This record gives sequence, structure tokens and C-alpha cells, in this order.
Amino acid sequence: MEFKDTYKTIGFPSSAVLFKEKNSKFFGYAFPVSTESEIKTHLEQLRKEHFGAGHFCYAYQMGTDKISFRANDDGEPSNSAGMPIYGQIQSFGLTNILIVVVRFFGGVKLGVGGLISAYKTTAQMALEVSEIIEKTIDVHYLISFDYKNMNKVMRVIKEKNLEIIAQKMELSCEIEIATRKKNAEMVFDIFNSLFEITIKKID
Repeated sequence: MEFKDTYKTIGFPSSAVLFKEKNSKFFGYAFPVSTESEIKTHLEQLRKEHFGAGHFCYAYQMGTDKISFRANDDGEPSNSAGMPIYGQIQSFGLTNILIVVVRFFGGVKLGVGGLISAYKTTAQMALEVSEIIEKTIDVHYLISFDYKNMNKVMRVIKEKNLEIIAQKMELSCEIEIATRKKNAEMVFDIFNSLFEITIKKID
């Protein structure tokens, strides 16, 4: 089995798309997200922006190894909105993404079939205007060592082209590094074999 340490998401929030069906208006938005609080913020923002809209239906997926996802119909008939939106996230093969479709009711009922189609189409349009990017799945380690071993540590970081996320340089030093998942074991072993240096994985 091929080792996969990349995932697809979107680079930045999409511009709004508009889909119209029998006087109903569907505004679609896609956002890159990595936490529940970001999702809440985007939803609150859209509720302010589209004051008076009837439904704020959405779906999100986050994570690479452990996936969390949710599909929300926000008052539309069960599975007529959130799941069709989530289906588009899956068909584009994306994660760390939120798609929201805001509906203004136009007076004419669309029926469940019409709703499924409208939400699916709007979500698809939002993804089509988004920039889809590939990111690496990174593993983070914390390396602890005495200041006198600084050169040893820095040499490995440079040689292996590791990303420094945070560092604390005092008498006892700590550096948080990130490396691609496929190199993680090798990086761990190098630091682990160095004298007077400890490394541990950060979850």
C-alpha cells in the first residue's frame, strides 16, 4: 500500500456563489478550517451578513487520520441539505473544509429532490471557484536539550530540512519541529540516538 502523507484542502475562503431555483436563492461559501471554533465564527459571520435568510445549511470535515465531520440540515427536511453538501466534500476528496449554503426562500416549495439538487449544485459551485491545494500531513516533535548541545540539534534540523514551529532558548532549550509523516520515524530515530537530547511526539 502506498504511504499517503498529503491531503487536499482549499487555500483560502471561496468567493460567494449564487444559485437560483424557483425564486429561492442559495448562496454558497467554502472555508478552510481546522477547529470547531473557526466553524462557529464563520457561521456567526454569515448569519449577520445574511440577516433574514431561512436556512444556514452546512457540512464540514476535519482531520487526516482521525476524521471528524458533520452535516447539518438547519431545519430543511432530513438529509436534503447537509448530506448533499457533504457529498461534494467527499467527491472532491477534501478535508479541513467547511461549506455553508445560505437559503432565502422564494415562496415556491422545491420538494426534497429539488432541495437535494440545489444544495449539491451550490456546494459544487463553491468548490469549483476555490483554489484546491495539497498539503503534507506533518508530525510534530518536541526536542529538549542543554544549550551546549545546540549545534548538534541545529545541524540535524538543517540537514533534514525540518520546520521549526517554536523554540525556547535558555540554559535548557526546547524546539518544536514539524516533519512530513513519511520522514517522521527517521527524524525521531536520529534525535533519539543523540546523546543528552530527548525527543517526544506532540499530539
